[in-house]
Amino acid sequence: MSGKYLYNLAVSSVEQNYQNILSMVEPDSSKNALMLDLGCDDGEWTSRVAAKIGNPKIEGLEIVDERAKMATEKGIKVYPYNLNDDLPLKSNSYSFIHSNQVIEHLIDTDKFISEIHRLLIPGGYAVISTENLSGWHNIFALVLGFQPFSMTNYSKLGSVGNPFALWKDKKADISDLPSWQHNRLFSYKGLVDLFQKHKFKVESVKTAGYYPLPGFISKLDPIHGHWIAIKIRKI
Repeated sequence: MSGKYLYNLAVSSVEQNYQNILSMVEPDSSKNALMLDLGCDDGEWTSRVAAKIGNPKIEGLEIVDERAKMATEKGIKVYPYNLNDDLPLKSNSYSFIHSNQVIEHLIDTDKFISEIHRLLIPGGYAVISTENLSGWHNIFALVLGFQPFSMTNYSKLGSVGNPFALWKDKKADISDLPSWQHNRLFSYKGLVDLFQKHKFKVESVKTAGYYPLPGFISKLDPIHGHWIAIKIRKI
């Protein structure tokens, strides 16, 4: 099986995950629609999600100055807050909160989820996406004694403990390392249980990617797909 084939599967799975996220986003044409993106990066994907909603006011959090500037230039109001801390934002303010590939980088996951609950209006919802520790590719890696694919980015010198990692030659600038590393990963059922413990109603869970097989199989066996997208509602 060629590296190019696996790379193409990885790329296509990212877009499949994007589509899963968008399928959970509710159109909202009201004047009070307010979206918050926790980890908005350069604002490109944030803008794509906002387009699905309609025309919401958009706010975002981004800790990397250069990326925050790019998001600001796209019309997003960006706050430079650390997601491991209490957020100085008003409670019961946001109708929709989004966060893609962020929760796994945080140290204090409970605080992050508690803040989402506090910031959402009653009946508001969030869509959160992360990698799935129970994906078959991670399970097989562990069986072989390798680091799970989703947990190899622990060093600025490159991927650790898995010679088959697609990004094994990628190195990180040491200044980016604290926000770049994966600190905590959840299985499909673990993520569902975590949000339920925080008093959210879990409305939908989808996965994307099913290495080394085509991604559409994750629709048949979502527990072992690569990317998880979960829709939760404050009740």
